[in-house]
Amino acid sequence: MSAPPNRPIIIKRKKVVAGGGHHGGAWKVAYADFVTAMMAFFLLMWLLSSASEEQKLGIADYFAPTIPFVDATSGGDGALHGDSLHTKDTNAQNGTGGIAEMDGGVSAGAAEVQALRDLETALLGVGGESFLTENAMRHVITRLTDEGLVIEIFDLPGAPLFTAGTADPLPVTVQIADMLANILRIVANPVAVTSHVAGGVPESRVWSLSSDRAARMQMLLHAGDLDPLRMVRVTAKADRDPVTDDVTAVRNNRIEIIVVRSDL
Repeated sequence: MSAPPNRPIIIKRKKVVAGGGHHGGAWKVAYADFVTAMMAFFLLMWLLSSASEEQKLGIADYFAPTIPFVDATSGGDGALHGDSLHTKDTNAQNGTGGIAEMDGGVSAGAAEVQALRDLETALLGVGGESFLTENAMRHVITRLTDEGLVIEIFDLPGAPLFTAGTADPLPVTVQIADMLANILRIVANPVAVTSHVAGGVPESRVWSLSSDRAARMQMLLHAGDLDPLRMVRVTAKADRDPVTDDVTAVRNNRIEIIVVRSDL
């Protein structure tokens, strides 16, 4: 029997790629880009949540394509440098309607809100001397709302604003009204007055008492040289809008002086 032919010997060589165990570094670059993008996203969300309403409004106005930018204001008087505020479906023009650019791109609405904030700061004496005495200051709080700056003066236990059951103001109320009339001259915005009384007053008297106190505060502001033409509303809300769970609490006896935004 003949011997089988010799088979050829095949040698397989395995190609070894340097760094193959790590499959290259492209995935690291992609992951780093993803992490950076997520960090930027969360930073943006944090900045938006901490921005004030006027800052957001200014940013929105800057990117709004329908709002052209102009170099001139309307040239009027007052904190707004003019009366051109928001007008629906009207583009900004030099002094006529729309949203005029003011002071480096800040919208008129944002500028007005800042003016009200400056008024609030001056009233409360943040970082400086207040227009109000310490005794009067304890009766006053402020808040900025969509309507404007609300200056609320209220009764304290043992320290009312009016003689009980009447619209006769006590000296501290006269002092506050006079100081408010003085500081309100900083801006030219309309002013509104709203009166609230605590529950417990007979229903036959609650509305008339609230109305009388609102009217008396209006008179006190006028006596302090506040222009009567700026008064746009004097309202009595009786005991229908308490600020405490106990409707009879003296804290519900309060007067709100509202510096109304001109663009409303």
